[in-house]
Amino acid sequence: MFPLIRKSHGGLKNDVLSGLTVALALVPEAVAFAFVAGVDPIVGLHAAFMVGIITAVLGGRPGMISGATGALAVVLVALVAQHGVEYMFAAVALMGLLQMAAGALRLGKFIRMVPHPVMLGFVNGLAIVIFLAQLSQFKTADENGVLQWLQGPQMLVMLGLVFSTMAIIYFLPKLTKAVPASLVAIISITLLVPFLGLDSPTIVDYLRTMTGDASASLAGNMPSFSIPTVPLTLETLFIILPYSIVLAAVGLIESLLTLTLVDELTETRGRGNRECAAQGLANLTCGFFGGMGGCAMIGQSMININSGGRGRLSGITASLVLLAFVLVASPLIEMVPVAALVGVMFMVVLGTFEWSSFRVIPKVPRSDAFVIILVSAVTVATDLAMAVFVGVIVSALVFAWKHAKVIHAVTSIDIHGSKVYDIRGPLFFGSTASFLELFDPKEDPKDVIVEFVHARVSDHSAIEAIDTLAERYTSLGKKLHLRHLSADCRLLLHNARKLVEVNVIEDPQYHVADDALA
Repeated sequence: MFPLIRKSHGGLKNDVLSGLTVALALVPEAVAFAFVAGVDPIVGLHAAFMVGIITAVLGGRPGMISGATGALAVVLVALVAQHGVEYMFAAVALMGLLQMAAGALRLGKFIRMVPHPVMLGFVNGLAIVIFLAQLSQFKTADENGVLQWLQGPQMLVMLGLVFSTMAIIYFLPKLTKAVPASLVAIISITLLVPFLGLDSPTIVDYLRTMTGDASASLAGNMPSFSIPTVPLTLETLFIILPYSIVLAAVGLIESLLTLTLVDELTETRGRGNRECAAQGLANLTCGFFGGMGGCAMIGQSMININSGGRGRLSGITASLVLLAFVLVASPLIEMVPVAALVGVMFMVVLGTFEWSSFRVIPKVPRSDAFVIILVSAVTVATDLAMAVFVGVIVSALVFAWKHAKVIHAVTSIDIHGSKVYDIRGPLFFGSTASFLELFDPKEDPKDVIVEFVHARVSDHSAIEAIDTLAERYTSLGKKLHLRHLSADCRLLLHNARKLVEVNVIEDPQYHVADDALA
């Protein structure tokens, strides 16, 4: 893998400069995602500013960048098309409330349930999505407004500028790390294009191509407070609630997975629950200040980390500079060639993609390799949330299948003549059949002990299996003892409690994931 990510700690200067770099990369992304959602570009830019600054100040992961994202835009497009932009604002506000509730309920810890193969697939799939999203910059509108690939000299110029940008980002850190290489590359290419008189589309050209408006501009005003003009009825709630639930889930999954990735890159630790609450507050604000909502952005977060941004100031700087572009400096930002930003994002792709996965796949279990490829493919074909859901479900099924086969028993006769079955392995829905096959009620003595000190009773299917076993011994006039059951199992064992004797003296205490780490 290219050594694009540096894990050194940055200071004030690095945070400010990396924030400026990120701001330049946020503009075309926010505009593009606004078009995906079917809203005005300024709605996307306002969302990028509001989500970015609130999460930078209050979020649980310093150095992570949030803004308007494509994952949310593809969910919003249907709502905007059917009911209008005001319903979108209402749905985003409700999405924020749901995310704040998730933070209050401390649900961020459950991101630990995502297996590493799913994380690898997520990273690789997202890198492919970022790459594919940049290909639209290599197109231009013909006289009928239809996008066509650049031809001849235009394509050569575009490719030349993209590769020049990538070369600066790759080689400059070998000479000096005083300034972010991405920022130097963007400024250099922006100055080079008019100096050489090259014909290369700029950000404003991209905006005008997307809108079909020759006078379109990035100039705008400050976000202003406005209550979404929708009927305050149950009908409205039923319209927006499904969208809000999906938006909240997609936003939190993408944010928490990006948080985990940034944790690994910076060798520090973010706070998942705090990030949930901050994302929720940011989206609630968007709903009442005319934004399309957002979540963490892995591409911009990678740019920030690569440029040395580690603190909250980097995200704050990116958001304030973005707002400054909109309010007073739109002519300057409109001059930036799209090729420079494409080059930056291509380097993000190279740094994001886990090239080591090609080496890992032949060495890991086939089920894990399948999950990596599956999650990557689903991420590209649908969206991140669906890919993670699919990956987690497949991983859980594989886990259940493997562990269903490991349960066994070590048998012995104690000093009282009782036969002891020392159960080894998890007892759950997948292993109940194998569990029952371990016993021989007809041939066993009158007194049988089932030892659970090395086993874990996991679910209601396991309880039913124990109850069935008790009934088999009781019907033969034999006595069954269950020893060292966990407390939660004993509470659930309603039917069998009249048939069996349970030793509670030395029962171990089982603990579940707590909130201390989230």
